[in-house]
Amino acid sequence: MTNAMKFDFSPVERRAGVAMWKQIAEVLRSELSRAEVSEGEKIPTEQELAHSFEVNRHTVRRSISTLIEEGFLRSDQGRGTFVAKAPLVYPIGPRTRFSENLSGQAQEVYGDIFRTTEVIADAYTSELLEIEPGTALFKCESVSYADGTPIIAGTRWFEVSRFPNLPSDLNETNSITKIMEKYGFGDYRRQETRITAALCSAHNAELLKISEGSPVLMMESINVIASGAPIQIGRAYVAADRMHLTVRND
Repeated sequence: MTNAMKFDFSPVERRAGVAMWKQIAEVLRSELSRAEVSEGEKIPTEQELAHSFEVNRHTVRRSISTLIEEGFLRSDQGRGTFVAKAPLVYPIGPRTRFSENLSGQAQEVYGDIFRTTEVIADAYTSELLEIEPGTALFKCESVSYADGTPIIAGTRWFEVSRFPNLPSDLNETNSITKIMEKYGFGDYRRQETRITAALCSAHNAELLKISEGSPVLMMESINVIASGAPIQIGRAYVAADRMHLTVRND
């Protein structure tokens, strides 16, 4: 018989406007996504969790059901509830390529760039790209997957003048790396990544297949070419329980 892992949970302080079962789901998701918790480990029973959180079992049951629907937990009839997937580890360094960086951790890794639109550079994008406000940009929205599970919901911006055929190129290759190489920017590298914590919006929750208000990590990135000039910027939301970020100094 598999023993459940030991956690010292405390009662959750009620937050106005947020159901208790959602708050408990957040706590469980956060605690169980720690690096030392492995796939297949058993979690405490509903009764034990209800006692720790000082709520009824129905509340805990709904929290667990949500995490099972998200694919984070699994329930084995007669045996208990277990961690379904260990979080992936994503290194952030000078060459941050989604597929390459998750090689060996997942069998199938891919991105789906589902929408590309032309927009005008605002204060945020013009400052990071070092261009004039009002410059024409392509805005690319995507979801990245590992073994069929959505991991990252992201948006990237490119200057139209540098990538004039970007929409058709994406239809052909669906690969930012290949497009960079096509336009002579294959040596691009990550100059900076800013990481902050946030709560998932309704839009990103739908893309990531998680609950609205779940914790996510927001990454804002600047990629540059050999001269140091910005070539592409991005903002990405990472499902915090599905992937850990590690910063490399090499």
